[in-house]
Amino acid sequence: MISYLRSKVQGFWNTGHERSLKVKRNIIYSFLIKGFSVLLGFILFPLTIHYVDPLQYGVWLTISSLVAWMNTFDIGLSNGLRNRMAHSLALDERENIVKYVSTTYALLFFISLAIFVIFFIAGSFFNWNQLLNIQNSITYSLWPIVIIALGSFCVQFCLQPINSILIATHQPFKASLILLFSQLLTFIIIFLLTIFTKGNLFTLVIVVTGAPVLVFLLANIYLFSTDLRSFAPKFKFIDLRSARSLLNIGGVFFFIQIGALILYETDNIVITRTLGPAEVTTFNTAFKYFSIITIAFAIIVTPYWSAFTDAYAKKDFDWIRQSINKMRKFWLYLSVLTVVLYFCADIFYSFWVGKVITVPRSLSLAIAVYVIVQTWQVIHAYMLNGVGKLRVQLILLIATSIINIPLSVFLIRQIGLYGTVVANIIVMVIMDAIFTYQCKLIIEQKATGIWNK
Repeated sequence: MISYLRSKVQGFWNTGHERSLKVKRNIIYSFLIKGFSVLLGFILFPLTIHYVDPLQYGVWLTISSLVAWMNTFDIGLSNGLRNRMAHSLALDERENIVKYVSTTYALLFFISLAIFVIFFIAGSFFNWNQLLNIQNSITYSLWPIVIIALGSFCVQFCLQPINSILIATHQPFKASLILLFSQLLTFIIIFLLTIFTKGNLFTLVIVVTGAPVLVFLLANIYLFSTDLRSFAPKFKFIDLRSARSLLNIGGVFFFIQIGALILYETDNIVITRTLGPAEVTTFNTAFKYFSIITIAFAIIVTPYWSAFTDAYAKKDFDWIRQSINKMRKFWLYLSVLTVVLYFCADIFYSFWVGKVITVPRSLSLAIAVYVIVQTWQVIHAYMLNGVGKLRVQLILLIATSIINIPLSVFLIRQIGLYGTVVANIIVMVIMDAIFTYQCKLIIEQKATGIWNK
């Protein structure tokens, strides 16, 4: 029996296409790392709410959503770098990689500096308490907190290409490890704060934004001194002519990122403006619970992005077809698990956050459906991103993002908090159908016109 199990394990690790072996190993490593990361996140969530309170935590979630918008100002450079590196590695064209890496870091530094200066000047003219609909709930000014969050983001903005490099070199589990260390450091500090200090939103934001910056900085220094030494950025390799190559595909990713942010990051803002920041915490309680599924699925599909780039560069359509079918099977299993989580939701909420927050069953049901629809989309979006066929995705994301916000506001006013999730479901079902069709055409090598752009 033991020898049989040993042979099965060895077969799993050592048999199959080299590309598939890299994917499998990354999935296993990422599951182990992300499993601990998810556990930390679930412990940290109620700990943070009790350190401040649901209202102040909702304020922080809204501010973080606003700051997340700044990610679009990398104009797609990180994703462009990921695809260019994966393509160059597949064809063994390594001479340009250091140029791509060095130029990306240089451009992101100047972009982040410009973002901070412009936002600092423009933001000083706004009443942030009024803007976030809390002028009667919190007496102190939120502007210093916004500045701290923005400054920390800008530093992290310059350092985050390391994740794209790790994914392009088929090491996404190391990107997960960076996230784990960030969460672990955040958890340790907040745990100590709950023991030795009183709840303070200002302190919370310093910790939650500062810990990832420190970890990213150390990760960049360590990795570029060891495993990624040959790709380390250097001043002499900064070449603005290389930026054109990055931006050809990165520019499309830029607009895709804007559309994705409107779909995924405006919920907190819309809820704050229509129902108040306390409801943001309620919404995120349910969202975080079901994130078990989205995180697990992300672990499975993330290694495939660069693997699809490699396979498409080598015209290996059979491998792409087999991989899509495997991902769809995983999606089916996780969809069943999502249904199980829905029926267990009330019990879990009671155990997890107690009576501090009450989550309506309608919200849990809506998010369960959303997760099923969204994970199906991820399968096909990752394939399209990997092979660089982005035109249809770009058009759909722009069109649906225009519809999403007014539809969310309308549905919230009609049916309540879960209306924003229903709005997301409606637009995603449309995209799911079209993305699935485009992937089918590409795999069968029948894509022409806009389907092949």
